[in-house]
Amino acid sequence: SIGFAYLVKMLFYSYFKTLVGLQVTVELKNDLAITGLLHSVDQYLNIKLENTHVVDEVRYPHMKSVNNCFIRGSVVRYVQLPADGVDIDILHDATRREARGT
Repeated sequence: SIGFAYLVKMLFYSYFKTLVGLQVTVELKNDLAITGLLHSVDQYLNIKLENTHVVDEVRYPHMKSVNNCFIRGSVVRYVQLPADGVDIDILHDATRREARGT
């Protein structure tokens, strides 16, 4: 039997793959937030960003020279998605199915 946590992870993995090439902001558990183009994501939700910049360059000046980065999935707190990257109709359908228990 496949566990619920595995299914949720695969759902996010599939969704993030559709956002490749779009700009996202990844907030890490240490409060560092990095914006860049989503280059790739793997099944562990590790993220590779290109053309990056730090949201708070005053607080993290040492990150100004970083252009590309690999972020381990376990250190991610949030991923801010582009507004046009979210299909509201799909979210509504998924919410209705969950409410019905199907």
